[in-house]
Amino acid sequence: MDALINVNGENVQTLQILFVTTLLTLLPSMVVMMTSFTRYIISFSFLRSAMGLQQNPPNMVLVGMALFLTLFTMSPVISQIQTTAYEPYVAEEITQDEFLERAKAPLKEFMLDNTEQSSLNMFCQLAGQETPTDPDGAMNLPLRIIVPSFVTTELKKAFVIGFYLYIPFLLIDVVVASALMSMGMIMLPPSMISMPFKLLLFITLDGWQLLFSRLIQGFN
Repeated sequence: MDALINVNGENVQTLQILFVTTLLTLLPSMVVMMTSFTRYIISFSFLRSAMGLQQNPPNMVLVGMALFLTLFTMSPVISQIQTTAYEPYVAEEITQDEFLERAKAPLKEFMLDNTEQSSLNMFCQLAGQETPTDPDGAMNLPLRIIVPSFVTTELKKAFVIGFYLYIPFLLIDVVVASALMSMGMIMLPPSMISMPFKLLLFITLDGWQLLFSRLIQGFN
C-alpha cells in the first residue's frame, strides 16, 4: 500500500513538473500577447519599412525599445500585481490560487480598457458565451476570450498606425519619382534619392520622440 502511494505521489509530482515546465515555455508568448508589446513592435516594423530601411535599426534594437516601452506602459499594472498579489503571497497570507486570481485582475482590466467592443463581442459569440453589458461582467470573462480580443484590437490599431506612418514617406517617394521622370532619369532608382529626404523629414520632426509619445498616450 505504501509503495502504491509513493508511486502515485511520484506520478502526481511528475505531472506537476511537466505542467510547470510547459507553462514556463509558453509564459513569454503569453506575456507578449497580454501587454502593449504587440502594438509597439509592429509599429516600429512599419516605420522601418516606410522609410525603406532594411536593417536599421536592427531587430534587436527594435525589440529592446518595444520591451522597455512595454515596461514603462505596464508599470502601473505591475505595481498593482505586486501590491495585491505578490506581496501577500510571499508573506503567506494567501494561497497560490488566490495569488493567480488577484494577479489576473489588473491584467484583465488593462486589456479590457484597450479592447474594442466589437472584438469582444465576436469572441464571446464564437465561444458560445453571452456578451457582458457592464465592466463587472466583462471582468468575469475567462482569459481565453479576453486575450484574443485584446490582440485583435492591438493588431488593428498597429496597422492603422502603420498606415499613417506610410503616408508622408510615400508622398516623398512620389515627388522624387516624378522629378526623376521629368528629368529623364528613369533608370535611377527613386528610393536612392528619396532616402536622405525621408531621414531629414524624420529628424526634423523629432520622429522617435513623437512616435513614442503617441504610442504611449494611445493606451488607456
